[in-house]
Amino acid sequence: MLWRVRTTLPDRPGALALLAEQCGLAEVNILGLQIFPGVEAVTDELVLRTPQDWGAQQIGRLIEAAGGTDVVAAVCSEDALADQATLYVQAARAILDRPTSFPEVVGRLFEADLAGVSSEPVEDGTAQADVMEMTVGEVEVQVRRAVPFTATEHTRAAALTALVSDVLTRVAQSGPVGEPRPSGSSTPSYVGEGDSVAARVDEVVIGRAAFESIDQETGAVQIGLSVDPAWQRRGIGTRLLIDVARLAHQSGAQEIVLTTGSDNPAVLPMVLAAGLRGRIRLAGDTLTVRIGVTDLRPLRT
Repeated sequence: MLWRVRTTLPDRPGALALLAEQCGLAEVNILGLQIFPGVEAVTDELVLRTPQDWGAQQIGRLIEAAGGTDVVAAVCSEDALADQATLYVQAARAILDRPTSFPEVVGRLFEADLAGVSSEPVEDGTAQADVMEMTVGEVEVQVRRAVPFTATEHTRAAALTALVSDVLTRVAQSGPVGEPRPSGSSTPSYVGEGDSVAARVDEVVIGRAAFESIDQETGAVQIGLSVDPAWQRRGIGTRLLIDVARLAHQSGAQEIVLTTGSDNPAVLPMVLAAGLRGRIRLAGDTLTVRIGVTDLRPLRT
């Protein structure tokens, strides 16, 4: 069975050798190793092949016998053996090719859905999530996982954030590459209708954004937004987002919440183009956008 294991080892000569010796005595094979340096301790990520009947508790005892602490183990596949440098190059290429895929790329790269099992049970039985925050423009992107992020990973994430910011700046300066509009099309009109805003062309609804009942305790409201595929990438979703945010605020909301799949490429550009301060949180396959609306002016209908 393959396990991905993270542990903290003391930063002294022979610490890693002792770990390798203990693994050898237990007939556990170290197939992969990644080192994240620290000031007084080192975080090591290992891919181990253990006997089939081993579990997280046995791995924890093995690592702790070699001086390791903060042991977190998760069952993995052979994909965990992929070369890390290659993965980061591929991530950079993906961002250069489509910078709006940034949340999806960093979520996959840093394994935001990696749960992990601690060698010591958590008192309330729930996994403790760690959060890494990155800022692109006015948008804060968060990725979460149970395995703590290291200082090295924070540094790598900052480099990727700088890359996507540079690319988006260049795209904005050169102007977006638009797609031809459908023949006979005209400029959409936007009409507020109760708890929704509709985008219409020639009396045909091509997009709609709506909000649900407001949570009186938090002031948050869930919204839904859709645009006809033939009319996407033309700023309609951004305009709908702004208008429904204003409409929700007018109805008493303090924050709007949009939930979608982690692979949705439209979310980041839509929020950036709207000029709104938002937080994009990625956890597993779910991407959640939260935008404060208290500073918005009421929607004029």
